[in-house]
Amino acid sequence: MDIPKTYNPEEAEQKWYDFWQARNYFISAPGGRPGQTSENKKPFTIVIPPPNVTGALHIGHALNNTLQDVITRFRRMQGYNALWVPGTDHGGIATQNVVERLLLAEGKTRQQLGREKFLEKMWQWKNESGDTILNQLKRLGCSCDWTRTKFTMDDDMSLAVMAAFVQLYNNGLIYRGNRMVNWCPRCQTALADIEVEHKEQKGNLWYILYHFKMDNGRSGIGGSHDSGGINETGDTPYVVVATTRPETMLGDTAVAVNPGDERYKIFIGRKLILPLVGREIPVVADELVDPAFGTGAVKVTPSHDPVDFAIAERHKLPSVIVIDEKGKMTKHAGNGYAGLDRYDCRKKVVDDLYAKGLIEKTEDYVHSVGTCYRCHTVIEPLVSEQWFLSTKEIATTAADAVKSGRVKFYPESWASPCIDWLENLQDWCLSRQIWWGHRIPVWYCKNKKTGCKPVASVTRPPKCPVCSGAEIEQDPDVLDTWFSSALWPFTVFGWPDRNEEKQVSGNGGNDGGNDGGLRYYYPTSVLVTGYEILYLWVARMIMMGLKFMGDVPFRNVYIHGIVRDIHGKKMSKSLGNVVDPLEIMKQYGTDSLRFVLTQSSTAGRDIQISEDSFTGARNFCNKIWNAGRFILMNTTQENAPRQDVSPDGPSGASDPVNRWIISRYNECVSDVTRSFENYNPAEASRRLYDFFWSEFCDWYLELVKPRLAPGTKPPSALLEVFIGCLRMLHPIMPYITEELYQKVLSAVGPDESGQNGAFPESIMIYPWPSVKNEMAYPDDVRELRFIMELITNIRIIRAEMNVPVKQTINMVVLSHDNRVPDLIKKYIPNLKFMCRVDGFSAAGTKPARSAVTVIGDIEICIPLEGIIDFAKESARLTKTIAAVSRDIEILGAKLSNEKFLSRAPSQEVQKIRDFSRQNEDKLNRLKKYLETLEGK
Repeated sequence: MDIPKTYNPEEAEQKWYDFWQARNYFISAPGGRPGQTSENKKPFTIVIPPPNVTGALHIGHALNNTLQDVITRFRRMQGYNALWVPGTDHGGIATQNVVERLLLAEGKTRQQLGREKFLEKMWQWKNESGDTILNQLKRLGCSCDWTRTKFTMDDDMSLAVMAAFVQLYNNGLIYRGNRMVNWCPRCQTALADIEVEHKEQKGNLWYILYHFKMDNGRSGIGGSHDSGGINETGDTPYVVVATTRPETMLGDTAVAVNPGDERYKIFIGRKLILPLVGREIPVVADELVDPAFGTGAVKVTPSHDPVDFAIAERHKLPSVIVIDEKGKMTKHAGNGYAGLDRYDCRKKVVDDLYAKGLIEKTEDYVHSVGTCYRCHTVIEPLVSEQWFLSTKEIATTAADAVKSGRVKFYPESWASPCIDWLENLQDWCLSRQIWWGHRIPVWYCKNKKTGCKPVASVTRPPKCPVCSGAEIEQDPDVLDTWFSSALWPFTVFGWPDRNEEKQVSGNGGNDGGNDGGLRYYYPTSVLVTGYEILYLWVARMIMMGLKFMGDVPFRNVYIHGIVRDIHGKKMSKSLGNVVDPLEIMKQYGTDSLRFVLTQSSTAGRDIQISEDSFTGARNFCNKIWNAGRFILMNTTQENAPRQDVSPDGPSGASDPVNRWIISRYNECVSDVTRSFENYNPAEASRRLYDFFWSEFCDWYLELVKPRLAPGTKPPSALLEVFIGCLRMLHPIMPYITEELYQKVLSAVGPDESGQNGAFPESIMIYPWPSVKNEMAYPDDVRELRFIMELITNIRIIRAEMNVPVKQTINMVVLSHDNRVPDLIKKYIPNLKFMCRVDGFSAAGTKPARSAVTVIGDIEICIPLEGIIDFAKESARLTKTIAAVSRDIEILGAKLSNEKFLSRAPSQEVQKIRDFSRQNEDKLNRLKKYLETLEGK
C-alpha cells in the first residue's frame, strides 16, 4: 500500500474535521443524533466554561478545551450519548472596555453616543468579532455540538437571566442598599470582592500627629514630639496615627484603638483635631483595631475603607465622602484639595503635613493593594447604593452538597477551599454601572410622591401597580457577568422551560438539539475548569443549580492548573515567554499540541512547558505514522483479508510473541480506561505513550519483522493491536488517528456487501476497546520479558565495548536450567536481526576474554577475542570510566546543594537523580568490562 513517508497535519486536519461535522458526529439530542437512536444510551454532558467574546485562543484556553474534548471523545466511544455544549460569555466590563477603546481612537466616548447608540456599536462588534475564539476551538479539534452554541446575551438566555433575578427578588434574597463596595475608577463600576486582584506593592507608611483638643478649644499643635506622644499622665498633646493613604484622612471621623491596648485606654472618649481640616473627631475603642499595626492607633475613614465602615456603623460615626467615582477629590475634601486626582492629592497632603510639622516619620512599606481584575486600576472602596444577593441560605446548601459528596472534586483537595469559601461568603454585589450586559429588571414609577415601590419584572410593566402611572423607567445598572455565568449549566438547556414531555422524551428532538433536553442532560457529568475561577464561577454555579433546579449542576469537577513556562513563571507578553497555541498548531500540528497539554496536565497542578516540549510530541506523531506505514505496507487485502482481522480487537494468537503483545495490550486498555474514568487524562496519555513507543514499536514490531517475508501472511494481532492503539489514542490525537484509520479501512477492504461492515466509517465512532481477561497469557509475558532483557543487555555490551555495528557475535549461555537453551533457540532469528548474534551455544564455564551480563541466575557471555582491539579498547574504557566518574561527582555536588534543590524545578531535580543512578550502573559495568579486557 502506498503511504506518504511523512504525516502532513495541515492537509489532514481540516479534511477530517469537515468529515466529522458533515456526518453530524458532534450532535447530541435526547433522541440521539440524526440517523441514530440513543434508547439505551446514558447521557454524558459537559458545558464549556464560556470564553469571553473578546477572546482569542491562548494556551490556557487550549489546555482547558483540549481536556474537555479528550473526555468527551472518550465517553462518546464508550457508548454514551455525549454532548459538549459550546458558547461564549458577553464579558461585561472586558468587552465594553474593548469597544470604548475603539471609540476613543475615533475621538468619541460612550457618553457622547448615549446608551442606545453605544449598545448598537457593542452588538455590531460582537457580530463581527465575537466568533473568533469558537472558530479557533474548531481548529483545535473540539467536538462540540455547534448547533447548540449559546451566547449569554441571546434572547432566550437573557430571558432566563431576568427570570432568575425576579425569582430571587420575590423570594426576598435580592435587596438594594448602601454598602461599602470595591469601585473601579477606570471602569466606573462596582466590583465583587472576588473580582479584585490583590498585588503586593511598595509604598510608604506615614506617621501623622493628631493633636488633642485643649481645654480652651484649641489644638495642641506645637507641643513636643516625643515617641508616639504617649505618657502615663495623659497630658500628651497628640496621638500618632500610621497610614498608607494620607489623602483619605480628609474624610476621617474618628481615631480608633483596641480596647485591650493599655497604652491608649486613658485617651478613649477624648477629642482630637483632624490635621489640615480642623474638624473635631473622637477617640473610640474597637476590637477590629490591630494593636500591632503602626502605633496601634488608626484613623477611621468610614466612606473609604471597609473596616472603617464597620467601625463607624457600630459607633454611629458620621461618614464623609472625599473621593468620588472617578478617583477625584470631592468638595468635602476642602479648599486646595477638591478636584485633585487621589494620587496628586496624596502628594499635596503629605507636603502640607510636612510644612506644618505634623509628620513624625515615614517608613517604606510593602502591602497588598486591590486592583480591578479587568483593567488593573487600583480600586477605591466607596459607600454606594447597589443591588445585593443575600447568600447565606443558598451558600449553606451548596456547602452541604460538596460536603456530602454530591459534587466530587478531582483532585479531592479542592473540595475543602470551596466549602470554606461558601461558609464564609459575604452578600454578592450584583449591580454594575456599565451598559453592556443584562439590565437589571427592576422598574420605578417616576411619580415620587405617592409611595410607589420598585417592581421586579421580566418585561416592562404597563403601569405602576400603586398609582397606575404610565411613566415607568428601568434601573440603569446591569448585572454582574458572573450572575448569568452561574446559571449557564441549565439555561443552555432551555430553563425555565420545563415541559416534561418535550424535555424527556425527545419527541421531535433529532433536529440538532433545538429541544433543549433540560431534564435529560441536567445535572451535567463533569465541569472542567481552572482553579483560578473556583470561587468566581464553580461555587456560584453550585448555589444557583441547587436553588433553581433542586440539584447540583455537575456531578464531578476536574480542576486543572495554569500553564507556566519551563522555569515555573506565569506566561505573559511582558516576559516574552508566551506560547501561542495557534503557532504551535501551525508548526507542529494540532495533535502535538493536544498531546503535550494532556500529558502535562495533572489535576490541580500547574504545568510547565516550552516550545521544546512540542518537539517530542511531534516525534511521537512521526512514530505513530511510521508504525502505521510499516504495518500497512505489509498488509494487503490479499494477505490480510477482512475476515482475518477482528473489529473487536485481538482475538487470540498461537505464538508467544503475539500472545505477549495481546496480553500487554489488554493491560494497557485496562490502565488507560481506568485513568480516563478517574479523570486522569495525563496518566492515560503517559501510559499510551510508553506502551505504543516502547512495547509496540520498539519491541513488538522489531520482533515480528523477521517473520514478515514477502508473500507471507502477517499475524492478525499486528493490525488488531495497532487499530486498538489508534482507538485509545484518538481522544487525545484525533487527526492522525483518523488519517491512519482510514488507510486501515482501505487496506483490509470491504466486506462481502462491499461496505465497511463491522468496521465503523470513522474511528471517532469506533467503540472503546474492551479488556479481554482470557487473553492474559502470563507465561508468554514472562518468556518475552526474559528475551527482551537478553536483547537489551547484548546491545549494551555491543555499545559499551565498541563492537563494530556490522560485526556479528557469538553467545554462550551458562545456566543450570536445561530449558533455557531451548528457549533461546526459539528466538535466534530475533537475536540475529536485533543484535547480530550469529552463533549460540550452552556451556558450563565462562569463555576467556568474554563480556558477561547476568539475568537472574543465568550468565550470558559474549566472547570478544578477535572482535575488538583489547589494548585500544582498554585505554578507551579507562578514559570513559574517568569521565563517567567526573559526571557522577558533578551530579552528586548538585544534589547536595540545598540552594539548587530549593530553586530548581522538581522535574529537573528528578532528571538529575535518574541520570546519576544510570551513571552509577554504567560505571559498574565499565569496570567489569575493563577487568575482562585486562584478563582479570
